[in-house]
Amino acid sequence: MCWCVMSLQVSIREGESQDSLLRRFQRMVQTSGILREAKAHRHFLSKGEMARMKAQKSARRRRRLG
Repeated sequence: MCWCVMSLQVSIREGESQDSLLRRFQRMVQTSGILREAKAHRHFLSKGEMARMKAQKSARRRRRLG
């Protein structure tokens, strides 16, 4: 089993408040996809389940676009 560790580093800027630093860090976490990947690896999914989820996601995307 291979675990990839992604590290995010946010340094405080001159005159920046801790609230804005925290918001910037949370935005970085969202855009990097760390939480999405962690949630995806929380439970084991069989190949059939992954294919079914992929098909559902594709169908939702087609409905939204078309």
